[in-house]
Amino acid sequence: MSPTQKNYLISLGQKARAASRKLAAANTSIKNRALHLMAKSVRAGQDRILSANALDIAAARDKGLGQALVKRLELDQVKIEAMARGLEEVAALPDPVGEVVTGWRRPNGLEINQIRVPFGVIAVIYESRPNVSSDAAALALKAGNAVILRGGSETLTTNRTLVDLLSGTLAAAGLPAEALQLVADPDRHLVEGLLGMRDYVDLVIPRGGAGLIRMVVEKARVPVIETGVGNCHVYVDERADLNKAKRIVINAKVSNPAACNAAETLLVHEAVAARLLPDLLAELRQMGVEIRGCDKTRSLFGGQLADGVQAVTEEDWSTEYLDLILAVKVVGGLEEAVEHIRRYGTRHSEAIVTDDYGRARRFTEAIDAAVVYVNASTRFTDGHEFGFGAEVGISTQKLHVRGP
Repeated sequence: MSPTQKNYLISLGQKARAASRKLAAANTSIKNRALHLMAKSVRAGQDRILSANALDIAAARDKGLGQALVKRLELDQVKIEAMARGLEEVAALPDPVGEVVTGWRRPNGLEINQIRVPFGVIAVIYESRPNVSSDAAALALKAGNAVILRGGSETLTTNRTLVDLLSGTLAAAGLPAEALQLVADPDRHLVEGLLGMRDYVDLVIPRGGAGLIRMVVEKARVPVIETGVGNCHVYVDERADLNKAKRIVINAKVSNPAACNAAETLLVHEAVAARLLPDLLAELRQMGVEIRGCDKTRSLFGGQLADGVQAVTEEDWSTEYLDLILAVKVVGGLEEAVEHIRRYGTRHSEAIVTDDYGRARRFTEAIDAAVVYVNASTRFTDGHEFGFGAEVGISTQKLHVRGP
């Protein structure tokens, strides 16, 4: 990192630190007003955002990025409206700052209160999805924090436009514009510099692929909330409603295969495999899903369909595809499914489909993951779906936070 780049980061940090002190003292009405103005600015700036995004999409295609990755970059009117609504939904949430979590009095008369306070300055390092810019800005602001964003180079033009629109509204609400800043230099050396800014950054949150998360965890000198890779599973039990199971699996795999909460592996009890898999996998293949199955899965088919189910490899079980690919395994029962998930899962989102309450309880107690579902798709692991208005990522760790 050059001296000029180092000075650039220090300047961002100093401005963010000064802004964080003002934000910490801001009352709820001021923060909510800022969030509503930000939502209004996003809607008014829709054409600017789409034009900037079109440039990023064109550049990504020129670089040969796959269709699934390009889709993660892409914005449209529906997504922009969702960003604006997300800002408004965060404004409607209770203000966490100053909340008294608990309190007690000691025998000596000392009164103790546990009270929520802002972190101060949060750095968010992320890839691909430009909506993270507005989500991170909304959540940081509502919780009284300044935020420094460093998005991927593939969405730099979109992120510049978004941050310009969002930060430009803060002054109108009586807050410092420097509460929201973007590292606009795509040089990766600045990420390492940001991770070492102990004097100015109180917390780092990475959101992206395994490589980015690992790099941040290994090189950060400031605390990290680690978001996780999503090698998610759906287990269909022998006592499942198979029509329900079919709908859940299709949603978990196909609705957005590039998302970290998409299912990557399907586990099916051997007692129902012959009734479920032929029709389900045939329908998935018609939707463009590549099936990679165990020997038992492949033995269920004949003719052309058998040729279309590839033999699964050991590597497939631990792969987060982020694409229209699904690994399938027929298992002997609940315990085998649990052991498979324990071995290959990433503690993100896991689901069981069953009408047996006891088995559902056994699954939820045995599986160590941020979110465990009974009769629901893994795609529900999302800050908006959970009623948080937005999210910065899905935490798979246990210190401080877990889940959206």
